[in-house]
Amino acid sequence: MVGSWHGLNVLGGDEALHQWTPEKCLLLNGVGPALHDEIRFQLYDSLRRRGYCFPPLIHPRAWVDESVTLSEGVQIMAGAIIQPDCIVGENTVINTNASVDHDCRLGAHVHIAPGATVCGGVVIEDHAFVGSGATVIQNIRIGKRAVVGACTALVRDLAANGRVLAAPIRNNTQNPNRE
Repeated sequence: MVGSWHGLNVLGGDEALHQWTPEKCLLLNGVGPALHDEIRFQLYDSLRRRGYCFPPLIHPRAWVDESVTLSEGVQIMAGAIIQPDCIVGENTVINTNASVDHDCRLGAHVHIAPGATVCGGVVIEDHAFVGSGATVIQNIRIGKRAVVGACTALVRDLAANGRVLAAPIRNNTQNPNRE
């Protein structure tokens, strides 16, 4: 052990895993999710194949209904809310102040970014990304590896590998008289 972080023992870098068998420790995936970055997934997958476990983690200031199913490796950050009867797939992150309403199904390796709102009955397939401040209305399906951009309102299904982005904000500082 090389120290502690917020009350958790820090074992060291990747080399520390050679000293610990999967039966002797639980892991936390500290690699933050990023759009199109496979490092988090590859690390998780590699260590799972070696037998290591990643328990679901819930920040003490998050609220998760008791009926919610959290798979291995799920991380629920501060201020996040997950309403009844949701299923959250493995290695998924529901980030700061994000909200997932009732009866949603989130696949594996999904990222719900800070401040995003996912309304009830939404299905989000594996490796999909919902950007900061986005809103996904009820009963929508988001396909595998699809991207909902920041501040976007998604009002219809989004196919696998699809992208929907909010209209860019126009900068009128060049000509303040222009509307």
